[in-house]
Amino acid sequence: MSQEPGPADARPAEDVDTSHAVPDPDPSSTPEQEIAIEQAFVDRVYGRVDVLRGEAEGNRESGYAHLAATVPGARYERDVFVYQAARRIADLDSQHEGLVFGRLDFDDGKVRHIGRLGVRDEEYRTLLVDWRAPAAAPFYRATAVDRQEVARRRVIRSFGRSVEEISDDLLNEDAADRLPVIGDGALMAALGRKRTGRMRDIVATIQAEQDAAIRAPGRGATIITGGPGTGKTVVALHRAAYLLYQDRSRYEAAGILVVGPSAVFMKYIGRVLPSLGEETAALYSLGELYAGVEATRQDLPQVAAVKGGTVMLPILRRLVRQTPPDAPDELRMVYRGDVFRLDAADLAAARARVFEKEPRPNLAKTEAGRALLIALWRKIKPVIPDAEPAKFSRDVGSRGEFLTFLDHWWPDLDPAEVLGWAGDPRRLASAAEGHLKHESVEAVAASLRETDFSIPDVALLDELRILLGVKPQPRGRDRIRSWDGIQEVSTAQDRFYDRPERQARDAFYEDYAHVIVDEAQDLSPMQWRMLSRRGRAAGWTIVGDEAQSSWPRPKESADARRRAVPRGKIHEFHLTKNYRNSMEVFEYAAEWAKPRLRNIDLPEAVRETGIPVESKSVDADALLPELASAVAEALGAVEGTVGVIAPYARHAELAAVVTDDRVTLVGPLESKGLEWDAVIAVDLDAVAAAHGAGVAYVVLTRATQRLKRIDPL
Repeated sequence: MSQEPGPADARPAEDVDTSHAVPDPDPSSTPEQEIAIEQAFVDRVYGRVDVLRGEAEGNRESGYAHLAATVPGARYERDVFVYQAARRIADLDSQHEGLVFGRLDFDDGKVRHIGRLGVRDEEYRTLLVDWRAPAAAPFYRATAVDRQEVARRRVIRSFGRSVEEISDDLLNEDAADRLPVIGDGALMAALGRKRTGRMRDIVATIQAEQDAAIRAPGRGATIITGGPGTGKTVVALHRAAYLLYQDRSRYEAAGILVVGPSAVFMKYIGRVLPSLGEETAALYSLGELYAGVEATRQDLPQVAAVKGGTVMLPILRRLVRQTPPDAPDELRMVYRGDVFRLDAADLAAARARVFEKEPRPNLAKTEAGRALLIALWRKIKPVIPDAEPAKFSRDVGSRGEFLTFLDHWWPDLDPAEVLGWAGDPRRLASAAEGHLKHESVEAVAASLRETDFSIPDVALLDELRILLGVKPQPRGRDRIRSWDGIQEVSTAQDRFYDRPERQARDAFYEDYAHVIVDEAQDLSPMQWRMLSRRGRAAGWTIVGDEAQSSWPRPKESADARRRAVPRGKIHEFHLTKNYRNSMEVFEYAAEWAKPRLRNIDLPEAVRETGIPVESKSVDADALLPELASAVAEALGAVEGTVGVIAPYARHAELAAVVTDDRVTLVGPLESKGLEWDAVIAVDLDAVAAAHGAGVAYVVLTRATQRLKRIDPL
């Protein structure tokens, strides 16, 4: 079975030329005429994609039809063939919407169209260039200062297969007599569109400084910094798509991990990579990086500061060495007619000897049995001088009552169970002696007595998982399909469509090829330790802004980050343009933040709306009516979403105003990375007092169009 090359474009830039696909430009063309020209090209691309998809479906069905193949090699070849056909169909389907979004006109008259994937025509000439290919780089990097031989850049906006709008940037003024220029600029049009509650991809509007970060090498560490609204998150996600395109065999096989601060945030960004045709990256919030746990609860700031600090390391090490609450405190054994007893002190001494040999309890069961036998032997030998140690060990060590005692005295421990021990202030105080003050012990223990885990607890659970010892697990095998009793590899249809979500890589998977960390400035040292286990040999992309940090001890976190990220070349990128906030919103936020935050990074807002920020102080009993009025006003003023950001203690009171699907009530920590058309910030001073000025600064920079503050008197 022969295979036709897939649609991805892999030719070098100098071999790419789509000028054969479009008519010569006419500077007198109207917008309608130019849209018609692009529509004709878009129709041609979709026509070719329909052909490719039909061929792929035929190849897949043809492969499934060869059930009679009897040679194992032929069966394997058939399944690989079916796998490739299914993958191609998936690629074509995932990129169908807005397939063609860009065009470059060069000084020499050549034309290059840019799209979500690469497509060749019937003669294998490039028809459409994949946005991740080197040939597409000028679409994002060309400027009036460094044109890269680009005369005009055009952004094409479509709905389905229909071209709705085009917008041009003329980079070569000398080409004005031959190239029409339509529209007011694609970036401003995109920034002005309503928010939907989901992050969109930005393949059509990536800017030069963003593109440089997206295309950085995958090895080593890439550090992306920038103030609010500079596109750090969406750049990091497009970077994942770019890495998969550049070296799919490496990054798809070992995996890419994307980590964000909250479940709300992960839901917000969840469709970006699928919209770029990538379904293989693993997306986890910090509250999900322990299998079986989906933590969403936020601890009080003072409790989170303790749980996230390195002070917890010696405390957890002591905790795992404590005697389990239900362990027996006495062992009685009859040997050759005499009763021998190990009391609590004897058992404590035996436990200490075990930890001298093996500090991980779940890997020390054999050592624990040996320690008990040694302790018993020391009791027996003086009483029965002729006892033989080997015979004694065989006899006593195989008895059912001894093995039952051993199971109860040295049980397999679950990290959640051990962390639960710390909910007892006495146990926690014993483990934390010399490390925590009494009030901290009481506050942490109270948090651990809650019925659910908090987000900081997840890093503690993961640390305990390592301290307790992870038993080696047998490697699973890929599913197999059998005809006539002969087993063979599963087909792509089975693997690609029928597999359970995240089956291949659960939250404990530790061999990722690349790890992307968003809102990195908020990670505690314990969370950095948790992430370091997932990327021991990975490349890293670390995204953040120190001014927006909620972690109270930045030096401690920075040291933990340096230890977590493997040594290698560091690529640093700084984003300087604020694309989210209007100038009015950002100037207000910056003026509030400058006296409160040191070394603040203030990007340049690129647009203005003429809508000033509103601020109002009201009596406590008027807060709810004022908020209800503000929400109604915001819903009438914007087409998209409205966010209400308030201290957690007020959520029960304010939930009554959230009656429209376009309105979301979130806490200040969950607002990180999110954006709304209109934002109502409630009791900002309380936010700053509880979480720090950096988090309050975050709250003030979530609005794209309108911002209103409501503060109680």
